[in-house]
Amino acid sequence: MFGRSSASVERAQRRPIRVCLVAPSLDILGGQAVQAVRLLQGLRQVPSIAVGFVPINPRLPGLLGLLQRVRYVRTAVTWLRYVWTLLRRLATYDVVHVFAASYVSFLLAPTPAVLLAKWCGKRVVLHYHSGEAEDHLERWRWSAIPVVRLADALVVPSGYLVDVFARFGLRARVVANIVDLDQFQFRARRPLRPVFLSNRNFEAHYNVACVLRAFALIQNRYRDARLIVAGDGSQRRRLQRLSDELQLENVAFVGRVSPDHMPSLYAAADVYLNAPDIDNMPGSILEAFASGLPVVTTDAGGIPYIVRHGETGLLVPRGNHEGIAAAAIRLLQDASLSERLVGSAREECCRRYTPEPVLKEWVRVYRALVSDGMAGKAEFTAQPARQLADASEMVENQARPLVPR
Repeated sequence: MFGRSSASVERAQRRPIRVCLVAPSLDILGGQAVQAVRLLQGLRQVPSIAVGFVPINPRLPGLLGLLQRVRYVRTAVTWLRYVWTLLRRLATYDVVHVFAASYVSFLLAPTPAVLLAKWCGKRVVLHYHSGEAEDHLERWRWSAIPVVRLADALVVPSGYLVDVFARFGLRARVVANIVDLDQFQFRARRPLRPVFLSNRNFEAHYNVACVLRAFALIQNRYRDARLIVAGDGSQRRRLQRLSDELQLENVAFVGRVSPDHMPSLYAAADVYLNAPDIDNMPGSILEAFASGLPVVTTDAGGIPYIVRHGETGLLVPRGNHEGIAAAAIRLLQDASLSERLVGSAREECCRRYTPEPVLKEWVRVYRALVSDGMAGKAEFTAQPARQLADASEMVENQARPLVPR
């Protein structure tokens, strides 16, 4: 299944490498979708790559689209359309590049893409993003780990996840997330105003409540302080009640904001606040770097791998709203510190996270996988076909009790 003749290699080298991205579309607002779109746009500018896209959340045409408004039915019909699209399209590509998150999402989206791509004899990149990886691999090890092992390359956006996967005997490599400096315009803030931004989804592990509690302390010190809160999710009502209980003033809940409008929020603010309990490599921090906002963030997951305390931002222990408030006030009072952090963050953003260096890394990954198997085998070990059957059986066993959401 995985062997290639010298003639086929020569033909492959004369044409672009055909890559299929399998990822969420922007109908699901979140970091994965944003990164998928940026990667898709970037790869379209690379002559040696011919890129296509299969959304994990396809829209159904015509009247069938009405089914996607019905809970439970939505999950089933969307998944069936997604799998049918994979079956029709994967055979035309050389590399299938699959974005992955954790838990049920991993079972419903990346798992069928990986299994079907291997069935078609394609090279597979599993691009894992979730900061919940360790818990996912521990709880779902009998279904998740066999699927991960099927991938020819396991790629993650931070050294944090490299360390997590290594603890389960899985070898990953880092290719960073992309930030577009043309989209996020840098602006120096002199002096720094007490205008803050939080733009994480309203889910428990992002702990936006910690930001609200920190802002209450900041507002005790700066009565004219303002907080822009962008996002939505299961905790929306709880967070709005907390804001009322804390008697916060000048807090604007602006709802879910599309990526096209996000630069205007960074432009309106002067300090970025981030307080997750679980995280990997939040693209919002890179966007703050690019926009010239000094960053105050908790040290969750992979964040210390991209934010160096006192150099590119200020790190605070998870759940410590008092620490976040103190760090934010420190920035407002120390202009030299703020300017130093912003300058270093901007420099690092240009060096590591702009499209050019990131796209070069992805092209290296794809070339290694399609060369003739030798480079791919040296760096990423292809799994025997027997493991495909084993993985399919394990996934089927774990999926039986699953009730679609």
